[in-house]
Amino acid sequence: MTKQIRRIFVYRIKWSYLLLDICLLALSFFVVLQFFPLNTPVPFQKYRSLILVYSVLWLVLSYCAHRYISIKYLKLRSHFLRLMVTAVVVFAVLWVYILVFPQKNLSLNVLLCITFSVLITNIVSLSVLYAYKYALNMEPELERKHRSKQSVLHVPNTLDATAAAELQEKLLEQTSRKVLEFLGKHINIYSTNTCFLKTNDLETFRKLEYYRYDTIVNLELLNHVRGINKMFGMVNDKLPDESLWVCCFEPKSTRKHRILRKYPPVINYIVYTVDFLFMRVMPNMFVTSRLFFDITGGRHRVLSKTEVLGRLCYCGFEIAAEFKQNGIIYVVARRSFTPKTIQRRAYGAVIRLKRIGKNGKEFDFYKMRTMYPYSEYLQAYIYEKNRLQEGGKFNHDIRITSLGHFMRRFWIDEWPMFINLMKGDMKLVGVRPISKQYFSLYSKELQEKRIKFKPGLLPPFYADMPKTLEEIQASEMKYLTACEQKGVFLTDMAYLCRILYNIVFRCARSK
Repeated sequence: MTKQIRRIFVYRIKWSYLLLDICLLALSFFVVLQFFPLNTPVPFQKYRSLILVYSVLWLVLSYCAHRYISIKYLKLRSHFLRLMVTAVVVFAVLWVYILVFPQKNLSLNVLLCITFSVLITNIVSLSVLYAYKYALNMEPELERKHRSKQSVLHVPNTLDATAAAELQEKLLEQTSRKVLEFLGKHINIYSTNTCFLKTNDLETFRKLEYYRYDTIVNLELLNHVRGINKMFGMVNDKLPDESLWVCCFEPKSTRKHRILRKYPPVINYIVYTVDFLFMRVMPNMFVTSRLFFDITGGRHRVLSKTEVLGRLCYCGFEIAAEFKQNGIIYVVARRSFTPKTIQRRAYGAVIRLKRIGKNGKEFDFYKMRTMYPYSEYLQAYIYEKNRLQEGGKFNHDIRITSLGHFMRRFWIDEWPMFINLMKGDMKLVGVRPISKQYFSLYSKELQEKRIKFKPGLLPPFYADMPKTLEEIQASEMKYLTACEQKGVFLTDMAYLCRILYNIVFRCARSK
């Protein structure tokens, strides 16, 4: 019994949560007593005893309800439940307090408003905390086991004429002749080692024999699949090395045009906005994601081309070919590696990326999200297809959203980098923090110089305004050499003046 009591009342609290709770209490008291229509000219003096009792009671009950445990160890539902219990108990006790001491002339409506205000501010703060956690972390879905190099188990044969004709007739019922012509260029349609499916049931993929097929084709739209990463992971497990996987989906651009054509002007944009919020935003928000999948079963979700291609690369495939017909994109992907884990990526307003820092160590780099989900896994693919444009950016980078272009132009996406500045990972002026992919494009000499210093928020790019990758490397080499010869502080001050001049008077902007 003593151990159970000790477990209830003695635990390691997160002090930042306690401090946040005190601030939210103070904010709620101030808002209600300052703006609520009261019949007293001195509300803070009149309700001083109520504020004191409310605060003590709230903090004690919150502690006993284990509300100050880190969100790492509690689900959102549990935190909300404990918050609601605390609010109800505090309200009930103070209601009795008001009834017992009528001479104090305290208003029950004021108590109700205070409780409601405290509850709302706590719900908002909890939502932000969990959204931040969800945005920066990934939840493991499939643990992977290392496997040796695998080949297909059976020697492929070609279907006889009758079986081939039956298969073609069946496929034409599910797709078009042009799609079959595209597939015929990249896979052996009539091989006994080619498996055709049309399903969104993950159990079908789980039951497939390991290494039985060297090509698996699913003609069901990914828009109707709940657990796309799980499906890709299962296919990756079942396929031999260098084998092919074909999938298809309706991109969000097709869905948009279809809705806008279906309804009359004005109404069509209203319908599209509602559809986008429900089918695109709702499944990507941690608060509403589970509700969306419970309502729809994962069907009719909106997917961008970037997201699907990024998921494929993330799950161990490389893009071999893509084809669009009747608004549907068909993708042929080659199994290239076994990922260590396949996880459900969670994306919020702030994302955390790996960047090369001082001494070549990777650090967590914070930015506002300007790209579609899974875009970071497409960097090599985009580079191969589009190369670089002026300023060292990718030419026609499909990964960036419309809002993302605006945010990048005015540096809104870079505001979270001040977190890196405060953590000491970066300094005010310095070379741009880059990924391994970009880092590999630099010369060996520049790579060695780069890792001697911390990267910066304001790169020498804005001082020299280079256009090509070679000019960017020359600009950074000049800056780093100056740091070595003249010292970091003097060099940074000189570059800071030039950077501010270019930004203010020459309107230098990031693209």
